[in-house]
Amino acid sequence: MSAITRTRILLLIGVSMGTVQFVIASAATWIYVMAFDREFDVPDAPSAPVALVLGSKVSDGEPGSYVRGRLDSALELYRDGRVQRILNSGNGDRAAGDEPQVMRSYLEQRGVPAAAITDDPEGFDTAASCRRARDVYDVEAVLIVTQDFHLGRAIGLCRDIGIDAQGVYAGCECAPWTFARNHIRETVLAGPRALLTSLTN
Repeated sequence: MSAITRTRILLLIGVSMGTVQFVIASAATWIYVMAFDREFDVPDAPSAPVALVLGSKVSDGEPGSYVRGRLDSALELYRDGRVQRILNSGNGDRAAGDEPQVMRSYLEQRGVPAAAITDDPEGFDTAASCRRARDVYDVEAVLIVTQDFHLGRAIGLCRDIGIDAQGVYAGCECAPWTFARNHIRETVLAGPRALLTSLTN
């Protein structure tokens, strides 16, 4: 390999790494700005007409650890009178376990009236959940309920399309390595994708 070729390769690698770092930093900044002063623990949460609970894995008719934590936080918000309605948004495909139906059953078993729960079976990702909350379910203001690694991005995506969104941290009895994995995924993949979604809206 000639010295010129080696230099070009090193330059290309350097430019590529710099571009990736710039995109990641830009996404993190966008999320920070959009979610600034809008994330709360459950006891400190403001009131809103609707709690938007973002779906996640379910199995054998039971919510997985992440979505169970979100539902428990939404349940607390409802019992405290901070929200009047709970919108469960997730994958309603039977092959995926019908996330919204499982979420509904969990809440109803714990005393939430059926009339206070709305199911969105086409919340296939966070952006779709926000868009459908606005366009299909007429949501103008919302408390989003999800884990901390996900919350800022969700607030940003909903605010970007005109929803007055704030967020509530959900707990999770989850293995620490899954939190680390999800934080990395949010930083490297989901955050930049959310920024791209915002730029193309």
